[in-house]
Amino acid sequence: MIKAKGHLILAVYPTTLEKDPTISTDTFFAALSRFRDRLLPAPAQAWLKSPPGLWSVFGAVHLFFLVFAAVLSLRGEAFSDTFIYRVWADTGFDETRITGPSPWVYPILALLPMAAAHLFGNAPFLFLWVLMITALNFLAVAKLTGWGRRRAAIPAALWWLGFTALLGWLGFARVDGFTAPVVLIALSLGVARPFLASFILSAATWMKVWPAAVVLALFTVVKHRVRVVLAGVLATALVVVLALSMGSLPKLLNFLLQQGDRGMQLEATFTTPWLWMSVLGLGGARMYMNQDINSMQVDGPGTEVMSVLMQPLLIAAALLVAGLIFWALHTGKRNGGADRTELLLLGALALVTAFVVFNKVGSPQFMVWLAPAVAVGLAHNWRAWRVPATLLIAIGALTFVVYPLFYDALSHNNPVMAAVLTLRNMMLVVLFVWSVRELFLMGRRRSAVPSLHDAGTPAGAKES
Repeated sequence: MIKAKGHLILAVYPTTLEKDPTISTDTFFAALSRFRDRLLPAPAQAWLKSPPGLWSVFGAVHLFFLVFAAVLSLRGEAFSDTFIYRVWADTGFDETRITGPSPWVYPILALLPMAAAHLFGNAPFLFLWVLMITALNFLAVAKLTGWGRRRAAIPAALWWLGFTALLGWLGFARVDGFTAPVVLIALSLGVARPFLASFILSAATWMKVWPAAVVLALFTVVKHRVRVVLAGVLATALVVVLALSMGSLPKLLNFLLQQGDRGMQLEATFTTPWLWMSVLGLGGARMYMNQDINSMQVDGPGTEVMSVLMQPLLIAAALLVAGLIFWALHTGKRNGGADRTELLLLGALALVTAFVVFNKVGSPQFMVWLAPAVAVGLAHNWRAWRVPATLLIAIGALTFVVYPLFYDALSHNNPVMAAVLTLRNMMLVVLFVWSVRELFLMGRRRSAVPSLHDAGTPAGAKES
């Protein structure tokens, strides 16, 4: 109840915590909570949710990867894609001296951490690479939890650390491991600081393209969209200056031009029908290694056409989701207000998931992209975000089974691994549908924020 200008006004505040009349997961999560309580006594749970518990878990997870990287580095070795990155850095990113994928399949800022990890030569490359990702993860957890002072956000940070540990080297031996914590920091800044958030996201986009999805979500929900655009222009201008200083301006957009010839990658969601055709020996479908880009692909009837269609399909899906975010924002206003932070997080998850589901490339490290929006969402409203958080843990576990555990079996038409990958891809589609549905519901439900008119705010007063 609100008192405004001598009148009492009854304000009804339904929120995202309301039980969905169509789908209720209360029973499932109650059972999950009971299982957790049997597994961990109350004192252990309380300690984990404290700052010492949080930083202990952070230290344990990252110490494991740092020690592993140190052991390999002492033997002069790298791991996974860092072998390729090290070769690129060792040749000064000169593609004429490289056999295999060109370093310019990545945007130019992705080359900076490679060069930094190579400052002392080949031997310590992997250790320095993992150390830099550890530092970024530390900043992300610190920002998410207010350096551990926001106790309500600590469970979200623990979820982030758990997901990081689950995916393992997919987050520590790929460029994606640099972009994920950067995006998490930007989302934590959110609508309150759109210029800085946009600048960070734009810089991350020049390292790996996927943060552009989060930039689009930010542009759609904030009031001062010009700030988002100006920050993007500034970041791009600085990148152009860097390219000029490196004498690499003609190669600046190679990362876009070199994707067009890609076929349907084995793990991509839309490749699933041809995956099963290959497994069952139908239609001449087959798996093969594209040596030019070090990627396992599937060829079969219609794959060439589908490969061409995927890019416009991805663009159409992104634009449709952006339109839904815009609709939810303005319809929400008419219903009494709009939670721009919730819209940003849901929009970011929907757009990034679209980038994964409607992509002809389906690399396992793409699952890293999905975690930042969910982690910040859990810190914002744990109950509302527990469904995607649980889905993403299952997606991460299935991805780990596919790669690195049994990828060789998958690439040799193993039906069990094909079934595991199919289940993972179905879960990605479910995650996308969930995020789109929540955006639609946000536009329809009355907001928890009372409208300014109902609260008696004078006309022309600045919105908070």
